[in-house]
Amino acid sequence: MMNQVKYDSLRVKFEALCYEDFRYSMEKGDFVAEFDFVLKGERHFEGNEMESGNPKQIEFHPCFCIPARSFYHWDAIPKPFLDNLVFHIGMIELVSYWKIACPKNVVIKPFPLNEEQIAWWKKLYFNGLGEFFYVNGIQTDIDEFMELSSSRPQRSGVENYMPDYDALLHEQALIPVGGGKDSVVTLELLKNKLPSIPLIINPRGATKECVAAAGFDESRTAVILRTLDPTMLKMNAEGYLNGHTPFSALLAFYTILIGFATKSKYIALSNESSANEPTVPDTEINHQYSKSVAFENDFRSYVRQYINADIQYFSFLRPLNELQIAKLFSRAGGYRKVFKSCNAGSKTDSWCGKCPKCLFTWLALSPFISRTELTEIFGKDLLKDNDLRPVLDQLDGTVEVKPFECVGTVGEVRACINNILYHDDNLKDTILYGMQPIDGLSVEDYVSQFDDRNNLSESFQNIIKEALYD
Repeated sequence: MMNQVKYDSLRVKFEALCYEDFRYSMEKGDFVAEFDFVLKGERHFEGNEMESGNPKQIEFHPCFCIPARSFYHWDAIPKPFLDNLVFHIGMIELVSYWKIACPKNVVIKPFPLNEEQIAWWKKLYFNGLGEFFYVNGIQTDIDEFMELSSSRPQRSGVENYMPDYDALLHEQALIPVGGGKDSVVTLELLKNKLPSIPLIINPRGATKECVAAAGFDESRTAVILRTLDPTMLKMNAEGYLNGHTPFSALLAFYTILIGFATKSKYIALSNESSANEPTVPDTEINHQYSKSVAFENDFRSYVRQYINADIQYFSFLRPLNELQIAKLFSRAGGYRKVFKSCNAGSKTDSWCGKCPKCLFTWLALSPFISRTELTEIFGKDLLKDNDLRPVLDQLDGTVEVKPFECVGTVGEVRACINNILYHDDNLKDTILYGMQPIDGLSVEDYVSQFDDRNNLSESFQNIIKEALYD
């Protein structure tokens, strides 16, 4: 309720968020870009502004840097086309700055947007911020939450963003790596099938070590150094609205830029079919919305129409569920001690051992990796941590709402619990002690599935089937 009041009052205090402009340049081989966002407030008359009555405004200037690599072809990209690529990254970066005060009006100045694009972006913002609205208790709808408009373009020639530009893309895969088991599986299955380039945003220990374990050194890895504006971070600390944003949607637009810069025809994400399940049952609220096949389909359509039809964005693991990915990961050597997918422990490059992501990853791997080795991986036996029982209740559907984390489906969790109950005789003093098997599919049932709701060509599907059923 308090955040609803804050939301309503901030929308009165701040009248608009404006995407003013962007710029980019090459600096010693690095590609560097910066955005100009302005949060415009109500007119007020105090201090030196007594006479002018100018609206108070807050400026944000997020930026990113792509360090030089020999595989980039920046000079081959026509400037109007490159302008369009960078502009679109600004459109998705903007969401982090909008949620600070949630102003009713959002004005886009660098490029024109038609009605179809405006509807597309409003859908992405609304669904991508579904968790943000839910957790903050904010009541709104897609028609009311935002008025998105595009003012007269400030740049010459922006009407022609060259969607038919022939980039002469290569049979090559760009593979984003997050440091968890999923992107490891994609790397392992694709690296020997066609030329591949790992991509890391803001490298940390796990991402760098996973890439190294796959056989890629720094010179063969694309890196994006993304920097948030410090004013936004300060406002978050001061109590302005804050919450989850659709990071995977942001990653999607960055991959398109890197894809054309490296002439990679394929952008192979590692989002699984399990990401399609809503976090809140019987709603569209999904922590993993921008990892879902619904977003993937929308994004592919948008890229074809407003950027370029040659590049192919898809999730390579979309036909698979979390347990199939866990099985394939368990077969990959050299990653068990270096992979990490715990958000809480990301700053220290560790498993926190207390969060839903840690417990889910343990459960998903438990049919394929021994409890002894899982204890070594996570630094403790998670099954013996009684503080995790409420987390288990969220994961297995005992309580209605799943954790707002990138975790698998309720059915997958139940299958893993049943598997442990059937095969582990040492469950006294664990969070599973006294539990009875839950009706549902078995681990074997999940491992035998193949989801046809995917955007993979036959050749990519065959790579997965060969690995899965070998």
